[in-house]
Amino acid sequence: MSARPEGGSLDGLRVLDLATLFAGPLAATLLGDFGAEVVKVEHPSKPDPSRGHGPSKDGIGLWWKLLGRNKRTITLDLSKPGGRATLLRLAADTDVIVENFRPGTLEKWDLGWEELSAANPRLILARVTAFGQFGPYARRPGFGTLAEAMSGFAAITGEPDAPPTLPPFGLADSIAGLATAYAVLTALNARDRTGEGQVIDMAIIEPILTVLGPQPIWYDQLGHVQARTGNRSANNAPRNTYRTADGSWVAVSTSAQSVAERVMRLVGRPDVIDEPWFATGAERARHADVLDGAVGAWIARHSRDEVLAEFEKAEAAVAPVQDVRDVMTDPQYQALDSVTTVDDPELGPLRMQNVLFRLSATPGAIHWAGRPHGADTDAVLTELGLTGREIEALRAEGAL
Repeated sequence: MSARPEGGSLDGLRVLDLATLFAGPLAATLLGDFGAEVVKVEHPSKPDPSRGHGPSKDGIGLWWKLLGRNKRTITLDLSKPGGRATLLRLAADTDVIVENFRPGTLEKWDLGWEELSAANPRLILARVTAFGQFGPYARRPGFGTLAEAMSGFAAITGEPDAPPTLPPFGLADSIAGLATAYAVLTALNARDRTGEGQVIDMAIIEPILTVLGPQPIWYDQLGHVQARTGNRSANNAPRNTYRTADGSWVAVSTSAQSVAERVMRLVGRPDVIDEPWFATGAERARHADVLDGAVGAWIARHSRDEVLAEFEKAEAAVAPVQDVRDVMTDPQYQALDSVTTVDDPELGPLRMQNVLFRLSATPGAIHWAGRPHGADTDAVLTELGLTGREIEALRAEGAL
């Protein structure tokens, strides 16, 4: 398998992905989607657990096919002398290493920043952990779920009289993966000026805190603590999900005053527009029962298709509440090719999310789905300059 088809925005960038579950590997995937040459390093007998997460087909994990796309896969036991030496050889010709071991683990193997930067002063080392590299929680085990709880996300999610709600997918990890890819590009830009690499300390508990918005400043300045409001918002109304006559659901948002007015005209309640409280989103939110009642009653008398058509005609914001079956056939997603087809030698054609955004001159691409465990070990190490005898010696040691 060729190392990388050329032409992507990050063509020439070399990345070692030492991470597992899920933020670090996602960051490497995002870099690989736009042309970086990514080598996934896994333990010889303990592959990335994402290979076994969720449903599988013919014994092959489907989540891995997505997360491992555009990556060559090798095995290496970093705790073995030969594994350590081989990683240092790889690092010498690498731009970025992404890892998510608990703080101190790489140092225990004599593969900390001191050793890695000595091998390559231009190296960027992205360290992705639950709580960061220092502080009282740094050495605790942690996953994205803990970040979703600690950050305040769970506390504001769910109905007011129901328990806090965790997301049913890797939200904090995904946000941290996006943030790590951004951090890598920021550090690479700095390296272009200074010629020197640096360490990225990415704590999964932090990016989700950022995307939660102004909660800290509200509390700092006003003592305000955001409460659970279900599908409603404290900043505008009507804003909710509503059931249609045919048993489907739609979501309505009125963040703009003009849209709120269009919605109320559409549902036959133009009279409320002249109420003094209708003039601001926060005041409308305080009268959400009145507005939800009017909007919900109108929507309940119409089918989903009728609701969507009438809202579009009125230039009011609405969307169907879709599950994955709807997503796969949604005409807008189809137009964008948001879910694209990838040919896989193991499973045949696979449909998965496409690259994250479109570039007009140097677009990203999915060249292959996740590869089998260690599939490219011999090829990558041979390209590194190891002889067949050296590779066999590493195998005998248990380093591969």
